[in-house]
Amino acid sequence: MAITSIKIESHWNYLLAIEGDLERLSRFIEFDELNFPCFSVEIARILLVSGAEVDVVCKQICRKLNSGSSANNIYHYRDEICAAYPHIPDFKVLLPRYGLTLKPWENWSQLNSVPLWWTAYNKIKHHRDAEYHQANLGNALRAVSGLFIMVLYLYKEKAKIGELGPSPKLLHVSEKRFGGRSYGSYEPCFIYDL
Repeated sequence: MAITSIKIESHWNYLLAIEGDLERLSRFIEFDELNFPCFSVEIARILLVSGAEVDVVCKQICRKLNSGSSANNIYHYRDEICAAYPHIPDFKVLLPRYGLTLKPWENWSQLNSVPLWWTAYNKIKHHRDAEYHQANLGNALRAVSGLFIMVLYLYKEKAKIGELGPSPKLLHVSEKRFGGRSYGSYEPCFIYDL
């Protein structure tokens, strides 16, 4: 009996693991804008791992775009990534189970601006004693959504042909991003306009 396997990309698997943490968190904190200020140790952990992974993935995207890229911070990532993919600030991530739509990179449309969740991530990383309240649900949801978008762009060739899977359970992209195709939890990930 033959065994076949496909390569599951490491950053995709990590995103799915973080999303699993979000799903567990949702049993204790309702994902509603009224709860966005809620902060906790678990939310801090999700925000910190998501922010660190965003840093790694953005650097890899920049190097895919330009093998000589020296981008090493969020401002440089913005310049290089938005030059290649100018619609990133408008990219929406849906959490239909909770009725939420997030645009985690919308601040990239403004000159010298970074996402508020990125600022919160850095404050928690460097000044947790004074900034612990920034480890809140709103920032964590936006950070994980931001990571989702960047991982899709990192693996865009696989995503375009439906070879990026398994699909997330909570995170979805708008139908516009899928050419009007419905995107279910366990279907392959197709992205037509990357």
